[in-house]
Amino acid sequence: MLHLMRLPWSNMAGQFRSFQWDPVLIIAQIISMISLWYFSLGMWVFVLDVIGKFDLSTEQIFTQSDLGLFEDSGRTNIIAYALNSLTVSFLLWGVVGRTKQCLDFTATVHVFHFLACWYSYGFVPITFWWWVTNVGCVALTTVMAEFLCMRSEMKAIPVGMGPKVDL
Repeated sequence: MLHLMRLPWSNMAGQFRSFQWDPVLIIAQIISMISLWYFSLGMWVFVLDVIGKFDLSTEQIFTQSDLGLFEDSGRTNIIAYALNSLTVSFLLWGVVGRTKQCLDFTATVHVFHFLACWYSYGFVPITFWWWVTNVGCVALTTVMAEFLCMRSEMKAIPVGMGPKVDL
């Protein structure tokens, strides 16, 4: 009879996440992911610029002219974006940790980046390589983050009443 009684705190115990909409958590995760995305991209651009002996500038992050396969700096920036996608997928796994939300957060970060590029230079990015790079990065980040999250979500959960089972 006790299991039929619904206590206010009974839904909170033993669940990984509540099924209620939590806008504060979502906004905090979005801000975290945007900040981590730019920090990670800045670090990769910095490291690759130092290795390639290119000039350091924030234009490499926000401009569309520094992406392309025809110049060394453009290829380096595309590599930085690809490495950032792999790095951010691990960060997304840690911050969000849900397979169903990987595409949502990845798309949100890239839409924010699109708006930041538009605001920074006063026009919508229209170059082919900017769009190919960013759409490719959305796909790479989403697939890698979903793979990592799925591995975590599919781990066996010990159900025994005895001491903790080492899996």
